[in-house]
Parts: sequence; structure tokens; C-alpha cells
Amino acid sequence: MIEKDREIRVAREFAISLAMPVFIVDPEGSLLFYNKAVEKILGRRFEETGTMGASVWSRLFYPTDADGAPIFPEKLPLMIALHEHRPAHDQFWIRGLDNVAREIEVTAFPLITQNNEFVGAIAIFWDVKH
Repeated sequence: MIEKDREIRVAREFAISLAMPVFIVDPEGSLLFYNKAVEKILGRRFEETGTMGASVWSRLFYPTDADGAPIFPEKLPLMIALHEHRPAHDQFWIRGLDNVAREIEVTAFPLITQNNEFVGAIAIFWDVKH
């Protein structure tokens, strides 16, 4: 547990230092943190949303394909990284909490400690138009 907490703390500190959007979840998929760059895409500061379960964040931003068809949570790159413990990548649309639709590209991968313990997953994403 101590190693897990340390690894998540390190990931959060790493995310804070990056200019690129980073979203971090624990092994159950609960949102632990997203950095300032994500705030511009999701339309709300992390301090305002706080932590939330995967069942909330995976639907909250209305992920859809280019034709507007909903993308089921299990098909999202971050959920694939969580459940299959492998990297995943995709491009799709979301609606931010500011009600703005954005096309984003997402790469997600599992967070695994040096002791081979799965401690969560991280997604790096960006607005395709910017």
C-alpha cells in the first residue's frame, strides 16, 4: 500500500509538471487527479470536480465517435488500460462541462510498479483542433 501511494503521488507530481493534458485513475478506475491542461479540455478545474468513480467520468463527458454514436465506457482507451493492463489509443469526441464539443485523441497506459503491482492508469490526451 505504501508503494502504491508513493507511485500515485509521483504520477500526480509528474502530471502537474507537464504542459500536456494528463488524467490519472486508481486501480478501480476512480479519478485521482487531472492537471491544468486537462481543465481547458474538460471545461472545469479539478478542484471543482474532485475525484469521481469510473462509472461517472466515463459517461460524464459524453464520448462519441465521429458520427455521434456513443462510445461505451469499456471501449475508452483509459478503461482498456485499466481492465486489460495494456496501452490503448483512440480518437473521439467529448462534450466538456462547459458544454463545448471537442475532438480529442487519447493514449492511455497502465501504471505498474517495479514490483509488478498494478496501481492505476494514466491517460494523455489533447484537443485535435489545437
